[in-house]
Amino acid sequence: MKILFIGPMGAGKTTAIHSVSDIPPVNTEAENTDAAQHSKATTTVAMDYGEIHLDEGDTVALYGIPGQNRFAFMWPILGEGAMGAVLLLDHSRADSLETLTTYLDAFPALVERGALVIAVGHTQQKQSEVLPAYRDILAGRSLALPLFVTDVREKRNVLLLIETLIANAEVNQLQDAL
Repeated sequence: MKILFIGPMGAGKTTAIHSVSDIPPVNTEAENTDAAQHSKATTTVAMDYGEIHLDEGDTVALYGIPGQNRFAFMWPILGEGAMGAVLLLDHSRADSLETLTTYLDAFPALVERGALVIAVGHTQQKQSEVLPAYRDILAGRSLALPLFVTDVREKRNVLLLIETLIANAEVNQLQDAL
């Protein structure tokens, strides 16, 4: 299985993969030359890669894609063969709602298959204060996608996102088969 972690720079893709990977993650971090987009010192320029090894001997490959628009040409390349994606959004950014629509538009095949889980981070607010605006955007597109407030530094939170994605993919495959 191949799962993508997508979202803007600084949303937590690298951190999420580090939180759950059973191997030392592969990173392609470089100095951040786009401080206008985010003030962090380094950023992913190609991809992050980690793995989760399941009891049955299967491996879940985790790919973090670069979040800068200038690397958008890589998104479909890295997305090829993905069973789904976890979209991480940074609620502290003023453009977080617009970012949601950007990624929904950038990954239409995953959205249409319901193979997308959305996780909103970087907030101290309660879910009831954060999620309604994101739900409104999804409802306006007639989408019913899992939506969470999360902290990707916590392994259990990232595992919940992955498990939800896998469960949704299995349910959608069963529905398609009927």
